[in-house]
Amino acid sequence: MNQMKYAGETMNFSREQIAEIDILVHYNLETTQQGIKVHSSAGEEHVEAVKRLFEKGLVTRIDGGYLTDLGRSAAEHAQALILMLAPHYQSTAS
Repeated sequence: MNQMKYAGETMNFSREQIAEIDILVHYNLETTQQGIKVHSSAGEEHVEAVKRLFEKGLVTRIDGGYLTDLGRSAAEHAQALILMLAPHYQSTAS
């Protein structure tokens, strides 16, 4: 489990949450006409992650499908965070 301190509290990112984020970053946000399917032969971590996303109302099917409005928002944030945290060779900070 990953931990960090914030304002006197410990925030934890579970393996389950990280797996869910991994699913969300695989969605193509350029179109609403493209979904994903996580096959039963995929790793158990990913199969369970997409089931949890379905139960939370973020995707339309238990094996993936399309993003719901809430899922699209979550995927946008997840993908933006991945981009922000990606290594940069040149700093844009002044």
